[in-house]
Order: sequence, then C-alpha cells, then structure tokens
Amino acid sequence: MRRYAAYDPPEYASWKADPELIDSFRKQISREPNRAREIERLSTTDHLDLYRGLLRARLCDLALARWVKGGVISKAWLGTGEEAATVGAVHALDRRGRAGDIVGPMIRNNAANHEMGVPIADVLRSYLATADSPTGGRDLHVGDLDRGVCSPISMVASLSTVMNGFALSFRIRKEPRVALTWVGDGATKHGEAHEAFSFAASLRLPIVFIIQNNQVALGTRLDQHHVPDDFRDWGRAYGIPLLTVDGNHVLDVYAGTRLAAAHCRSGQGPAFIEAQTFRMGGHATHDVREARATFDAELFEQWGRRDPIGLYEEYLATGAMDLGGAGSEDAEARNRATLSIIEREVEAEVDSAAEEALDSRESNMPSPDSVSIGVYAEPTA
Repeated sequence: MRRYAAYDPPEYASWKADPELIDSFRKQISREPNRAREIERLSTTDHLDLYRGLLRARLCDLALARWVKGGVISKAWLGTGEEAATVGAVHALDRRGRAGDIVGPMIRNNAANHEMGVPIADVLRSYLATADSPTGGRDLHVGDLDRGVCSPISMVASLSTVMNGFALSFRIRKEPRVALTWVGDGATKHGEAHEAFSFAASLRLPIVFIIQNNQVALGTRLDQHHVPDDFRDWGRAYGIPLLTVDGNHVLDVYAGTRLAAAHCRSGQGPAFIEAQTFRMGGHATHDVREARATFDAELFEQWGRRDPIGLYEEYLATGAMDLGGAGSEDAEARNRATLSIIEREVEAEVDSAAEEALDSRESNMPSPDSVSIGVYAEPTA
C-alpha cells in the first residue's frame, strides 16, 4: 500500500518487504493444523475482503491523523500496527447485525465498527461530535447494536462485564451466537476484567476474550506491570482454553478466532485468545514522543518490519493463489495489479466518507436544546 511520510510511523513510511518475514508468514499458516484448515476454507474473495478491511482500518486512522495535524480535531486514538488483531477477529464471526454475533471493541479496535457494517462516515462523525453521528455528538466511543457492535467504555476492562451480559442472554435463549471483546494487556490489571473472566468461566458463557497484548499500558511497559513475558498461563488460572496468535498476522488471528468461536458455540464455555502485537504510536496522537521514549528504537524497528498490512499484501501478491485481473502473463504482476485496484477503491471510499463527515460538521451540529436528551429518565404517569 501507499505510505505517507507525514502521517505513518517512520518505520512504515520507509517499509520494505523482508523476505525472511514473508517466508515466516507463510510457514505460520501451516504450523497449527486446525488453524490451517480454517485458512484453507477461505476463498479468494474472502482473502481480498480481509485485505480491504486492513486497508480501511489504516486509512481511517490516517484520515484522523490528517484531521489532527490540520486542527480539525485535537487528538485521536489510533490502532496503527494492530489492525490484524481487529480485522482478523471480526471477519471470523457471524456478521449479521442483531441476528449474528456481537463485538465489544476498545477504542483502538475502531475498525470493528466498519467491518461489522457501520458506515465509515458515521465512524468518523463520532470524532466531530455531529448530530448525525451514532451518539448524536455525545461521545466518540462508537457502536451500533443493530450492526452487532456494543460501544466501548472509556474505563478500560468495564466492557468485558457488559459483554458477559450479551453472552448470558445467548446461553439462556439457546442461541448459537457468540460475544467477543478485546482486553488490553494493561486493562487486565483492572478488577473488572478478572470478575468478567471468572463469571464467564463459572457460567460457561459463549464469549471470546482477546487479550490484545500490545506491550504497553498507556505509558507503562508490559515488563513494568506484568511478571511473565505473556499471558499463556491465564487460561489454566480460570479454566478457560487459551490460544496464542500472532496479532500482526491477519490469517492467524482469523483462524484462531474461528476456533475459539466454534468452541463457544458448542456450549463449552468461554475462550481466551492472546494476540501478540505492538502499538506503533502513542496512547493517542498527542503523546507519540513520550511513547517513542518508552521503548528502545530497535523495538519499533523490529515491529515496524512486521507491518500487518505489508506482510499480508506481500503474501497475497507472491502467494500460490491467483487474485484475478488481466493483461499480464505473470501471476505476481496480475496479483499486484488487483491489489492496487482494491487500494484505490478503499482510498476513494474513505476519502468520500471523510468529506461526508466534514460536511456534517458544517451543517449538522447538535442543538444546545438536546443536551439533556437521553441523560435523565423520563417520569412515568
């Protein structure tokens, strides 16, 4: 994909494919037979949809970053570098709105919204606090229950208990549906997360908890708030099976989530997934310098080479499948041409949505009279 020196992390702006990492990406697909079978079931269309999802996630973040630099908004919370942990998981679910599975994203999983069907313009409008945003201008934590998305809660880990409620309703109604939520490595230190894990295990709820281990909690490194190197032992602590996936490998995340969701649907209770990834920016756009000082530059370089979009794009371009297209006898050239067309389509989609959202800011801001609507309960007769 195109790189943007003014907005991308420097490691992404100068990204080049590393042959060893591309080879490792391919080998990861067949490392676990159960996951390999899930990936084998993906059609070419499915692969390209995953690619579109990753592009939407990155380009929506870039749109927000442009707005910050242009003074349109003051800050934004981005998922740059962690797109696969969101997109791979969502695409593994039953995305049929109120009839399907339900997800509860953290703010860094904002891509869950548009991949569950929330219009990109609505996702962007939330940052502009327009009257036609999903929250009516009240909050940038966006969701849409009609599309299977429960809005995030700014008190991290609190959403895990809410998502248990959805899972409990599925179990009581005997519906083959699954709830899924992401819990950051830092959020695992909040009591509500542990209450949620214990409650789900005890009642055998159909819920997937993705521990999104991006190595840092706000500005606190993982080794400063967590004793082991990872979360592999947490499954045994709660009696919940745990899968560890490469959080920068969209196919590994997809396959792991498919297996975890199948476990839940079969009535065996909850599942853990630890997605190992890395936050390539600050907690938000305002503290990137502090975030860069938190880790050695070598760590950013190491994870920068593992850009989840770049790796998947190279896999698709140089893989065994033929993505279609015409005009060249060389399969890789055809594949790259197809991916280039998709990128231009997604760029146009996001650019149009950003313009639509900005138009709302000019013409559809909330009336001051609406400030108390939805805040207080109306008295009954």
